[in-house]
Amino acid sequence: MSCRAMLKCVARSLLMNYATGRRMMSQGNLAGKIAIVTASTDGIGLAAARALGQRGAHVVVSSRRKENVDKAVSLLQAENIQVTGTTCNVGKREDRERLVNMTVEHCGGVDILVSNAAVNPFFGNIMESTEEVWDKILDVNVKSAFLLTKLVVPQMEKKGGGSIVFISSVAGYQPMQGLGPYSVSKTALLGLTRALAPELGHSNIRVNCVAPGIIKTRFSSALWENEGIMEEFNRQMAIKRIGQPDEVGRVIAFLCSDDASYLTGETITVTGGMGTRL
Repeated sequence: MSCRAMLKCVARSLLMNYATGRRMMSQGNLAGKIAIVTASTDGIGLAAARALGQRGAHVVVSSRRKENVDKAVSLLQAENIQVTGTTCNVGKREDRERLVNMTVEHCGGVDILVSNAAVNPFFGNIMESTEEVWDKILDVNVKSAFLLTKLVVPQMEKKGGGSIVFISSVAGYQPMQGLGPYSVSKTALLGLTRALAPELGHSNIRVNCVAPGIIKTRFSSALWENEGIMEEFNRQMAIKRIGQPDEVGRVIAFLCSDDASYLTGETITVTGGMGTRL
């Protein structure tokens, strides 16, 4: 082998080792972190738990139904992810407190909160929505996100900082027909993100938001199973397909990592290029 060929071989080997090292660092950049993900036994919540766990975090998954929690825990454990599960209805104060207290007692603290839980009990003309509809949507989609934040912030401060991610929706920018109250609740999360970021910045706690577009989850099946609706959305999207939960989960994991250490108060839209804002 000539000297030049040997140098090329050495350089190629160094580059491969560097790339491998970078991948390993990326996959483990949340090692030792404790992450609470609400509504995390299916869809985007489960994808977020998986992505965080793959990067080394111990994830705490939750759902209102124990059988769903047990199924998610078994699934993630089979993927060698550190995971703890518990039931939690985020609309109930006692459940929120139990979720955070259990995480602290069993895992040693809280570094990350991904507030994903949401409901939509209404579809139709917004003027036909009732007070009960608004109470339920705002309680679960907005108020619980803030109240969970109040519970985890003292725990994050004990550890010198943390990361909070709210899951909004493209509907927060452009309300969807038939989903008026739900859309308004998702707009509120955009504002909550901006309001909390400067308040918590001094504690080294970052607050960001993710606004998915049409993602193939059970929650949004009424949209992506409707050919007429999808035909309209496809005209608006640069990437002509429906999004997958893992594509959102990886964005959430990025926001929780040190790779996003200078990002706070921001909302990332994961929409396949749907033009929702400048």
